[in-house]
Amino acid sequence: MSIAAILQGKGGQVVQVRSTDSILSAVKLLADKRIGCVPVVDDGQVVGIFSERDLVYRVATDGAAALDHSVGDVMTTPPITIDDQTPVIHGLSLMTKRRIRHLPVVVDGALVGLISIGDLVKFRIDAIESEASSLRDYIQTA
Repeated sequence: MSIAAILQGKGGQVVQVRSTDSILSAVKLLADKRIGCVPVVDDGQVVGIFSERDLVYRVATDGAAALDHSVGDVMTTPPITIDDQTPVIHGLSLMTKRRIRHLPVVVDGALVGLISIGDLVKFRIDAIESEASSLRDYIQTA
């Protein structure tokens, strides 16, 4: 199964920020939406990811003055992205190897979604449970 199957269930709405936005505004957005990261999009292109980790690292260095910087100053770049045809297992492997929790989904240069490791794990568990149920039903009727 591919990432497209997960995106169908999530919908196409992706919260995002620009690299010129202030860290304070991005942090307020994270808090308001109760999310851990947002893709950074400039001129329709994903140029980075801004996450809670990026904020923590900058606050550790600059203290409260970190909030005065722009998202572009602290975002993780270049972003690691996948497309909607990427197999779910490949997405899980990539996240594990790179120690990241979110991947922007980009198709033809445009952001079409954002998936989390939780989305992928839930999808895999659901698929495994469905397969196990089918096998139980098969065994019981054989």
